[in-house]
Amino acid sequence: MEDIERFIEGFGRFQKQYFAAGHPLFASLREGQHPSTLVIGCCDSRVDPALLTDSAPGDMFVVRNIANLVPPCTPQAPPGVSSAIEFAVCNLQVERVIVLGHARCGGIAALMAPRQLAPETDFVGRWMKIAEPVRQRIESGYQHRSLDERRRLLEQASILQSLDNLMTYPWIASRVAQGSLKLHGWYFDMECGALMAYSARQQCFLPMVPAAQAGPRAA
Repeated sequence: MEDIERFIEGFGRFQKQYFAAGHPLFASLREGQHPSTLVIGCCDSRVDPALLTDSAPGDMFVVRNIANLVPPCTPQAPPGVSSAIEFAVCNLQVERVIVLGHARCGGIAALMAPRQLAPETDFVGRWMKIAEPVRQRIESGYQHRSLDERRRLLEQASILQSLDNLMTYPWIASRVAQGSLKLHGWYFDMECGALMAYSARQQCFLPMVPAAQAGPRAA
């Protein structure tokens, strides 16, 4: 119950900030939303896109799922994620899509060491099959690397797989070709507090915001 009370108190602070003080933001948002960015992030409780980017309500349209995966555009694609992407791109006309992955991803860990559950109830395992081709490439090409290194490689490679899968949606591919939609792959390294972005030119993830500097130790 302590968590519930904390959440309720938190909403009270939110209410005071955006409603009780005559803040104009929600007066505008009541008329509709116009986010410029779609973020496809992970469900992980440590990786809240709005918190990480210090964004206000209405700034971004967020789709969160296990391991920030995008299924390819097929009749069998899970409609929940695909419909959210369609709404953001076709209805809201977002200008960019960011696939936001992160270090220590539980979904990627599950892909590398699957649990022994019955197929009909292993929802995580079935969902993570989207990234199975990437796992096979990493495991076969980097056998000499440590488990932690392979996991990090897979976390980043799955972001690129999701970017490739986004391009299988015709209404995304056409807007990218027209230059009205940009796709980005970001990686939050919670080990050191850095934010990295994929560079197609360098073919690797490079720091956009470098690792946080450790503050002075308490006496």
